Amino acid sequence: MLRATLVFLTMAAMVVPVTADAQTDPVESVNTFIGTKDEGNTFPGASAPFGMAHSSPIGSHYAGWRYDDPVIRGFGHFFLSGAGCWEQGGLVSVLPTTGLPSSFDHRRYGVGYAHEGEIGRPGYYRVRLASGITAESTATTRTGVERFTYPAGATPHVLVNVGQANDKEPVSGSSVRVVGDRTLVGTVTAQAFCGGKPYTTYFTTTFDRPFTETGNWGGAEGGEGLRGQWLTFAEGPVTAATAISHVDPAGATKNLVEARDRTFDELRDAAQALWRTELGSVEIEADDPRDRTVFYTALYHVLLQPLTGNDIDGRYRGFDDEVHTAVGWTYYEYYSLWDTYRAHNQLLALLRPDRAEDVARSVLTIHEQGGWLPRWAYANQETNTMTGDPVTPFLVDLWRFGALEGRVDQAYRALLQNATGVPDPESPFEGRVGNPSYSENGFVPYDKDFPKKGQDVDPHHGASATLEYALADCSLSIMAKSLGHDDDAEILRRRALNYRVLWDDTVTDRGFTGFPRPKTADGRWLTPFTPQGQDGFHEGTAWQYQWLAHHDVPGLVERLGGVEAAAARLDDFFAYDDLVANPAKTVREKWVIGPYDYYNQFRYNPNNEPDLHAPWLYALIGRPWQTSAVNRAAQTLFVDGPNGVTGNDDLGTMSAWYVFSALGLYPAVPGTGQFILHAPRYARSVIHQRNGDPIVITADGADPGGLQYIKAARLDDVRHDRVWVDHRTLTAGAQLDFTLTADPAEATWATAPGSAPPSPCA
Repeated sequence: MLRATLVFLTMAAMVVPVTADAQTDPVESVNTFIGTKDEGNTFPGASAPFGMAHSSPIGSHYAGWRYDDPVIRGFGHFFLSGAGCWEQGGLVSVLPTTGLPSSFDHRRYGVGYAHEGEIGRPGYYRVRLASGITAESTATTRTGVERFTYPAGATPHVLVNVGQANDKEPVSGSSVRVVGDRTLVGTVTAQAFCGGKPYTTYFTTTFDRPFTETGNWGGAEGGEGLRGQWLTFAEGPVTAATAISHVDPAGATKNLVEARDRTFDELRDAAQALWRTELGSVEIEADDPRDRTVFYTALYHVLLQPLTGNDIDGRYRGFDDEVHTAVGWTYYEYYSLWDTYRAHNQLLALLRPDRAEDVARSVLTIHEQGGWLPRWAYANQETNTMTGDPVTPFLVDLWRFGALEGRVDQAYRALLQNATGVPDPESPFEGRVGNPSYSENGFVPYDKDFPKKGQDVDPHHGASATLEYALADCSLSIMAKSLGHDDDAEILRRRALNYRVLWDDTVTDRGFTGFPRPKTADGRWLTPFTPQGQDGFHEGTAWQYQWLAHHDVPGLVERLGGVEAAAARLDDFFAYDDLVANPAKTVREKWVIGPYDYYNQFRYNPNNEPDLHAPWLYALIGRPWQTSAVNRAAQTLFVDGPNGVTGNDDLGTMSAWYVFSALGLYPAVPGTGQFILHAPRYARSVIHQRNGDPIVITADGADPGGLQYIKAARLDDVRHDRVWVDHRTLTAGAQLDFTLTADPAEATWATAPGSAPPSPCA
């Protein structure tokens, strides 16, 4: 093993960051505490953009820490932002103390803290503990760094806990070993997300000065159980840097070079400079500082993931469990595709096309090494979490944005395999296990007893899986047609209409007739059935999933009874009359409220993904002013406070939704490259593209305080009467100028026939 000696230039006094003008510096506009309450599941601590390692407090919540946790158990070095399953990291926890505890169980030695004076900014976190110690965090891409400032006269102690992690994160094995008088090395074997398999993280922790005494609890290595190392230092502040790797001990040690020979302040300033560049990709003009905070915090949450997967030398552990090397590109990990294909993916492709190329290459590399495309890829394993076929619209959209250049044929072959086949029983990938029935009969059967390989399996949610397959097939048909695979394209286009196979014209609820309904393997309708129930639908109901046919708007409208009937159903779904009268009250009282209240619902759920696109159905049926109204109302759910995210943020998905919503455009239909337009929140926004051609969006009379509608629009100074704009137009550099009105009677823009885009699979 390589010996690691990390030399810090120690600063005896704590230095508070120098703040720039919060009206111009996006870093100062971010509040990392947003989403740390009410199951937003974000973390407040430090990270670099797309960072592998972090430094953030651990409390009693499975996601790491929530705002009302009474104690901090330590500062962990790996987290997911906004995920919903239990097993979520918090690995290699360090806690400063002024003495040794009576118990080395972090549930007993956790320490109180004060929110007063607490700081949460991109790349920097600070808190004062009840022990009188001030703890600060920063990060590089592959290291988490802490500085602990102790009360005068106190003897500094640090506890490094490798046997425990976030609450509900099982640690099945761990080790820790002392190297010299500054460094610890070791491993943590923890369970992957959503009941996945155990995986090992290697770490190296190095301090800025020698420890004077050290001791162990639980032994140097072993299986489940309390284990760690305590260290004592001479009086004064202590800085620690922890690097992690999924490859081997040498990888963790090499990754420490990112923090070498720099003070904590220099590392913090470097992290914030990175964030300033990333967040500066979008400029907004907002009079209310809280409005800026909500927007830039959402953008910050988007840019936390996917996570860098390769060590500083390019090595990473692949899906074949072998070590590979990424040369000249970054291998990314952790893909919550069922969530991110809806908005996060497109926003990243728009803002950071270079990273989008590496993301696409990483997903195809999973296919190369594992034999199949992923659904929820955690580290180097497939967890088979969630259902449907999210990887297809995910990759097709990346193709549409140009991120598959040089790999288009490879991607198409992998996607066609995924759309038509089923992985072997011995494969860890579940894939589209409903394909045999779907291909032959047009639907995935509802079968609660169907065996599964991981967290979920499609037949347990057969109706929603059918709708997800159909949407995916439509997006792949677009790609197939463009590549000249006409026969494939026609087969996929026809299969995209399979949602109709599950449409039951006899089901009535709340005065509306016709809903998607599960079928069992014998082709019979599931009985009994209610559109508000949970059977056959994943984290939603037939009310929410009925809108997941937006690739065939004419067919959907026909089944809903025509445009007026479709509009009436949307009005009921959004409680539209109440929403117009009191937007903020309605979205909190009439829409779905709880983050996990998926079932027994008939209204829009802003806390989860299945119906995120539903506000744009109004625009697709010729009523764009209502899309604007619903968006402006939904935006009131995002606030500058710990409860400021709707439900789990799901690796930046809900935050990406907000960013698009606030800017005034949304990628509603996968595979088309079309952005549906609605009233922007801000008077002026600028998206700074890497190609140097900005996207400028202006909105004359924008007022976030009330409902507004588009009265007129111009694209590059030419009257624009379509409700959409193509991604090619945007990425070439464009100026969109809107005139807004608070009077819906004046909002006749884009209501004429032909104003909406054609459905790709009608």
